[in-house]
Parts: sequence; C-alpha cells; structure tokens
Amino acid sequence: MRVQTTRPLRPSRFGAFIAPWHDINGNPSLQIRRDLDLVAHLDGLGFDEAWIGEHHSAGYETIASPEVFIAAAAERTRRIRLGTGVNSLPYHHPLLLADRIVQLDHQTMGRVMLGAGPGQLPSDAFMMGIDPMRQREMMAEALEAVVALLRGETVTRKADWFRLDHARLQLAPYQRGGIEVAVASTVSPAGSVQAGRHGLSLLSLAAGDPGGFAALDANWRIYEQTCAEHGHPADRDNWRLVVPLHLAETAEQARREAEYGTLHLVRYSEGLSGMTLPWGTDAATAVERWTTEGFPTFGVATIGTPDDAIARIEAMAERSGGFGTLLLMDLPAAAPEAKRRSYELFAEYVIPHFTGANRQRSASLGWAHANSETFMGAMHAAVAAACEK
Repeated sequence: MRVQTTRPLRPSRFGAFIAPWHDINGNPSLQIRRDLDLVAHLDGLGFDEAWIGEHHSAGYETIASPEVFIAAAAERTRRIRLGTGVNSLPYHHPLLLADRIVQLDHQTMGRVMLGAGPGQLPSDAFMMGIDPMRQREMMAEALEAVVALLRGETVTRKADWFRLDHARLQLAPYQRGGIEVAVASTVSPAGSVQAGRHGLSLLSLAAGDPGGFAALDANWRIYEQTCAEHGHPADRDNWRLVVPLHLAETAEQARREAEYGTLHLVRYSEGLSGMTLPWGTDAATAVERWTTEGFPTFGVATIGTPDDAIARIEAMAERSGGFGTLLLMDLPAAAPEAKRRSYELFAEYVIPHFTGANRQRSASLGWAHANSETFMGAMHAAVAAACEK
C-alpha cells in the first residue's frame, strides 16, 4: 500500500470514461467506430485506462454490451487497461457475467477490469420489469456472488431473481492477482458500502457534480469504515474520480469548440430529467453555465487550457483528500477532431505535471545552468588548445 504523506495523494494514472454520449442526429455506426478509434488513440498517447458503459435506452448512450466493445478495442490496442463502466448487475445472471469477464481477461491478456453498479437509467430497468427501488438490493446480491466466483469459490446462493447451485468458473483469471473490480458511487453511500464490504476499488462517477463532489468526503469515510469492519485496507490509490474536461490552446478557443455540441447535452439532460433547463437556447450561454453551475448528469466542466485542467485536478486532490486515478468524462461537446486534440493536450502537458515525468529533465537543466561557467570555460579552453595545436 502506498504510504500517505501530509500532502493529499495526487493522481498518477489517467483515463477516459466513455458512456458513451452521442448526438442523436449523428450516424450511430460511425459514432461507435469513432469510439473504437478513440480508445486506440488514447493507448497511443499513454493513457492508462478506458471504461465503457452499458445502456439500453434513451438514444444517446448507445453501447449495450461493454464486453463486446472491449473485445474489439483490445485487438486495436497494446497496453491500455479496459473496464466495463459499468455493468448493471441487476440485468445479468452473476455466473454469466463473471464468465464473460474472465474470458475477456484472457483475450486481453490481463487488461480487463469489472465496473459494477445498480443501473443508471430507470428506463432500462422499466423495460426489463425491474423495480428501480430494488436495484441497489439486487446489485448487492449479485456483487456478492460475482466477487466470490472471480475469487475461485464454489457458490451456492438463491435470490428471488437468480439461483446458483455449486456454481464455479471453469477458467481462473489471467491476472495473477485477480481481476480488479470497482464499484460505482455517486451521491448516495450505497456504492461505498458495497466496495468497502468486499475490499473493492471505488469509482466516483459524480465528482464533477457539485452535489457529488460535496459527498466525496462522506463517501470516503463510509468506505474506510466499511473496509475496516470487514478487514480490508482502504487505499486512496484505488479511488477513481470522473470529471468533464475540454482543452484547447487558449480558453477562448476551447469555449468556441464546446459550442459545437453542448446544446445536444442540454437536450439529453432535459430528456432524462423531464425538466426544461434555463440555458437551453444559446450555445455560448450553455457553455458558460456548464462551467459555473453544471448540468444534471454531467456536472461542472473545465473548458480551457491545460493549466486550467491542472488547477482543477489539484483542487480536487485537496478537496477529496487524495485519489489515484482521474478519468475524463468523454463527451461530444466538441467536434471529433477537436476532442482528439483535447486528449493530446492533456497527455502532453497535464499528465507529466502529475507523474513528474520531467522532474529529472528539469533537475538536469538546472545542474547544467548552475555549472555553466565551469563547463563553458573548459569547452573554450579545449577549443583554444585545439586551434593552437
């Protein structure tokens, strides 16, 4: 476990959380292909993770099976880890889900992660005849079984919606330490309790939302307490926070680029909430409100330069007490080319700030500068000697 210093732990790993969200007027086939291309691009840029969501209704979040997507993305990438972000456990029989994840672990040669949650969209649950009031209870029942199966146990368990009789996986995970499982958490403490109970990672999806950000302290305390009660370590390095960002060379350019698709996100928020948002007619006003007040579902965005992103992440580390991984919420606010450029700027300037990739380079330059008189004097003397000779 990483030793916590007096300074809050700053993230050292970075990735993308791809629900995905897509403009409902676009070509869905091309949108999914661009998502695959994006994961390959992130792999080339050195990002550590990509998480892929599961949704079945409302038209914007169009990947129904993150496992199918991950299988394709794994063949296009070399090192990036790929997670289900998240599987809605009440929609799956625990044995079948665990079996698919272990198969993916072998196909990716150890790069898969399982994200678990109760299901985000009530319209999904409605179509399957699932009572939204029961989803968290069902998620807890399924998670207990899935975790036991992934740990190689033989499971006999009966719930009113699934049954396991001496169930066991025929394949052990490819990863020697087992497959990492992360539990989704928003404002309520339910995810923190389940993660702590089983000693799993914590995935805070609403860190960009003012309400979700305010709940980070409480959720972490509940996670620590529950971990302690069940004999598990609570390591901030295993905590992931998700925020919306869009970067460009200047703040003005970033805001202009975000006007491309921000109103589509407003429309989606309105469709899910049944509310008419007061900034839904003018793109520039919507971008301004998004960066100050935030949208339902997406939270407050940082739309600006790499320096703005660094300041936001530093503030999040201080406010939260520290976390190990930052995930960028992948949104179609900007055109595809501008979005790719945003990731490039983040990889070029933001990631090295937090990983310390240039610390030794700076030290080497400082050392050369401090001793420049000695070095240059020796060089000039050698040149003079050579000329004289």
